[in-house]
Amino acid sequence: MDIRSVLDSARRVLDIEEKSLSAVGGRLGEEFVNAIQILSSCEGRVVFAGIGKSGLVCRKIAATFASTGTPALFVHPAESGHGDLGMLMRGDILVAVTYSGETEEIVRLLPAVKRLGIPVICMTGVRGSTMAKRADVVLDIFVKEEACPLGLAPTASTTVTMALGDALAVALFELRGFTEKDFALFHPDGALGRKLKTVEDIMHTGEEIPAVTDSTKMKEALFEITSKKLGFTTVVDGKGNLVGVITDGDLRRLMENEEDVFPLSAGQVMTKDPRRIEEGALAARALQVMEQFEITSLVVVDGSDRTVGVIHLHDLLKAGIA
Repeated sequence: MDIRSVLDSARRVLDIEEKSLSAVGGRLGEEFVNAIQILSSCEGRVVFAGIGKSGLVCRKIAATFASTGTPALFVHPAESGHGDLGMLMRGDILVAVTYSGETEEIVRLLPAVKRLGIPVICMTGVRGSTMAKRADVVLDIFVKEEACPLGLAPTASTTVTMALGDALAVALFELRGFTEKDFALFHPDGALGRKLKTVEDIMHTGEEIPAVTDSTKMKEALFEITSKKLGFTTVVDGKGNLVGVITDGDLRRLMENEEDVFPLSAGQVMTKDPRRIEEGALAARALQVMEQFEITSLVVVDGSDRTVGVIHLHDLLKAGIA
């Protein structure tokens, strides 16, 4: 095997595909914006249709749309005439992917699609094709050459199509204000799901929150710390507002300097204005704060700075965040 020849071939493929992507990026303009406007107004689903390699690309783009908050599905054009056409309904949008713009199975979809009043976005490499002429918006996926040395296997063209699909999905979810919290709702499992868990998902709430008032004597405060088994307690004033925390570390430091700590009140011992985090924050952010300030727990507050929970480093470890 000629190693240099193999590497040269690989670099040639990557070079062609890189240039193809750059070219389609340079052509982006009004039609892309029109496509986003149509997609953002969709009241149903975004339905992708393609044959062969284009069909495989469509499945991936549809999955990306669905995972970023836009209901989407793939319909196989060859099966649509045998019942699958029933998957299309008014309010949907059809994104047809056909490099030639003449794929028979896709062209045959047009009468039914038009009858239902479904807008058509066509991704094609031939602007004068049947599909390009009949679509509401045409997205140009023309490539100067395929990376296949025979010029036959879809390579650069499928790369461009997939990248353009990603561009549509990202532009659309940015327009809609799709957030990390929204993303987490669609990815609850696996490593990604753990990464996107929020503080609210794993915090302790209700009776699990260790809490004493600022007038509580330290004997009772110590009991609250040990009974709740989180290594600290929150301290609230007479109105229930958070004013501080007392941690195991605070107690150790206090006992080094005081012979009898029990007569003291929680308000005399507490650390004032403790670190806190909002309930909607990512759990990974809570870990970051703990590491930054070398602490093992945080008070969780809502948008009005009211205590709604507590979170400990052990909770993050159990949830697989750390």
